[in-house]
Amino acid sequence: MLRLSPHVSPVGSRGGGEVTDGHAESSDEMLMVRYKRGDRAAFAELVRRYERALYNFALRYVKSRDAARELTQEAFLRVVRRAAEFRHESRFSTWVYAILRNLCLDELRRFKHRNHASLDAELPSGGALLDRVASDTVTDDAERGVEQERLRVGLSRAIDALPDDQREVFLLRQLGGVPFAEIAALTETPENTVKSRMRYALDRLQKELCEYEEYARALR
Repeated sequence: MLRLSPHVSPVGSRGGGEVTDGHAESSDEMLMVRYKRGDRAAFAELVRRYERALYNFALRYVKSRDAARELTQEAFLRVVRRAAEFRHESRFSTWVYAILRNLCLDELRRFKHRNHASLDAELPSGGALLDRVASDTVTDDAERGVEQERLRVGLSRAIDALPDDQREVFLLRQLGGVPFAEIAALTETPENTVKSRMRYALDRLQKELCEYEEYARALR
């Protein structure tokens, strides 16, 4: 069976610091510390790391590209305004996703009727399957390209069709790499309930995509 694991690597977060070209790369949290000390380049690096992932997250929430862009920009503006509130021992990724989530919820309260325009071109990354499906790689195999597009569209629609509470947990975990305990705190929901919602979301996606199982296996 097609398996979408709930234990995915964080996307867009580099909290532990990495080594690139022989140089230690600053963690998100250290970049915030540097920014609070006046280093504007540190903030620019945070924007580079998170802009696309946050935009995709907002897009899945509000179903409007224009609104998603505005909300992402507003999230970064709030990071600037509230920089003094950030504590080094906290995870920047969780903090910024919490800010954006609240902005998205406010947007949905103002506009109760969601725009369900096609989001086929805006599939978020996160997890092996999603990364491969959203890939821009061009293939010479026309038939394979058609099947890949069908899988991508099917996955996009399946995510959009999830109940709101399940989709929220799925996006925070799969796209944002936010730990279950922190999702529970963000949503004011017991952690076991959060994990159950993730399992239900994965089960629903697995059922929706069962017809693509053989192709998904071939992509691995």
